[in-house]
Amino acid sequence: MAGRIPQHFIDDLVSRIDIVEVIDKRVPLKKAGRDYQACCPFHSEKTPSFTVSPEKQFYHCFGCGAHGTAIGFLMEYERMEFVEAIEELAQQAGVTVVREDEHGRPADAPRGDGNKALYAVLTQAADYYRQQLRSHPDAPRVIAYLKERGMSGEIARDFLIGYAPNGWDNLSKALGSQQEQALVQAGMLVEKEGGNRYDRFRDRLMFPIRDRRGRVIAFGGRVLPGADDKAAGAKYLNSPETPVFHKGNELYGLFEARQALRELPRLLVVEGYMDVVALAQHGVRYAVATLGTAVTVEHIEKLFRQSSEVVFCFDGDRAGRDAAWRGLENALPLMRDDRSLRFMFMPDGEDPDTLIRSIGQEAFEAQVRDAQSMDEFLIEQFKQRVDVRQIDGQARLVEMSRPMLGKLPPGVYRHKLLERLASLAQMPLAALEGMLQGKTAQETNRAAPSGQPQFSRAKAGRQSPSQVRHAISLLLQHPELARQVANPDALAPLQQPGIALLVEMLDLLQREPNLNTPALLEHWRGRDEAPHLFSLARQDMLLNAEQDDLADEFNGAIRGLQQQLLRQRHRQLSSKPLAELSSAERLEYQSLLREMQN
Repeated sequence: MAGRIPQHFIDDLVSRIDIVEVIDKRVPLKKAGRDYQACCPFHSEKTPSFTVSPEKQFYHCFGCGAHGTAIGFLMEYERMEFVEAIEELAQQAGVTVVREDEHGRPADAPRGDGNKALYAVLTQAADYYRQQLRSHPDAPRVIAYLKERGMSGEIARDFLIGYAPNGWDNLSKALGSQQEQALVQAGMLVEKEGGNRYDRFRDRLMFPIRDRRGRVIAFGGRVLPGADDKAAGAKYLNSPETPVFHKGNELYGLFEARQALRELPRLLVVEGYMDVVALAQHGVRYAVATLGTAVTVEHIEKLFRQSSEVVFCFDGDRAGRDAAWRGLENALPLMRDDRSLRFMFMPDGEDPDTLIRSIGQEAFEAQVRDAQSMDEFLIEQFKQRVDVRQIDGQARLVEMSRPMLGKLPPGVYRHKLLERLASLAQMPLAALEGMLQGKTAQETNRAAPSGQPQFSRAKAGRQSPSQVRHAISLLLQHPELARQVANPDALAPLQQPGIALLVEMLDLLQREPNLNTPALLEHWRGRDEAPHLFSLARQDMLLNAEQDDLADEFNGAIRGLQQQLLRQRHRQLSSKPLAELSSAERLEYQSLLREMQN
């Protein structure tokens, strides 16, 4: 069914699900005190370090750092998309997934029999095209072309390759007129004004596009040699957007790669269907292609969910390098220390198909393994854009790198990249970090170490956590504490890192008092704050879990923030000459003095 899944449904679903049951079905767990343990499914180990907390409804591996909710586990372990994980948990809970339109109204189901009807008719179309490749009078011409391209019958079978014969109504005749409306909705028939319909794909080599479950969701069609270019239209033609196909989310060949290889060593992103198929023919079974669109954030998320190493393969010309730069920009927010992104550029006049034919699989894969790393590509692009030997070039380098580095999450990778940029700009690392954050030299000298969460200014090992951080930590593990705060919005003017996050969390929990820890965390999935919140949720509290004074601890943190707000307002009023204060501000000033003395 089309439409978005409302947050209230996700909240209720996560509250219903027992994460121990979800994980135990896939990774057998053993009781260990209050928690459950197993050897981590995300890295090799002999001693169990993977812990599941029934109290927090959260998993965490002390070995590799993997952590999350039941939704996150299915996304990582089963390689599911977010919506697929929700549907899986809903089926386990025995509930139907609710969907809404953009106005919050229940979404209407598509015509016919919903998405099941679309999947069914697309599968029938794929079967029809494959049958035509075997039996149509024009089939020998198509098969001769495939053999010329070096494609075997086994590869054609694995990728379900078929043939759409010339003609305007072959598909509707083959599948029956009762299927026409579903074929229109699936993008296989084009409907003109007046109601006339005709086949979208005619005299084309057909490449079914399958989702991660192996369901046919769309097609790509390639013009065959000898066709009238003007009549045939574009060399490649894709299905339009439909309720089951969104080209910005899908990758051709991903299902086939996962079928061929149990563990994907990497994923190689190429441009076209034929490149994917040709590489598979030569033994490279981990190639995928975008579907006539630039690499999107959704593509990159899906790629990294399948493998920790992604290699983009582009033409070596200006257009190819511009495409690589756009892919780099989209990838930066998703880069973690356990992920690798590389760039491979084709020699002039070559594509992956011709290159692997000329040098062979072994040499081709060696080039893939030696592809340019993300930081090398980034530094190369900076060098081409500025002359770092000049002072003005070094200044431009800082300005160019500011938005790029601002997207990178904290970690070793970001720190190492900063070190390389500092060396390139010929300045101390601390000075570069300060300039990137827009700080003066004095502020840079006083700045906290790089890579800390935005809502904490405490120096590790020297100060206790900030009151904002402590309040957020308590809320994550004990959401019911939000009831202790009478007016969360009163804290909003406080100029403290993380205060906006705390206020938002308090407002949410007062509107939705039944949220538990995993449901609360899911509200921040995909946002910049999510990694910090998940990190706090998996940490043991400074308090002993058996103590009864959690409310006192939380109220103490809130009172501390309220006192900071009073002092902040006092400083604002004190900075004005007395003569410039209004009568109301003078009264407020006197009231502040009394409150601060209490």
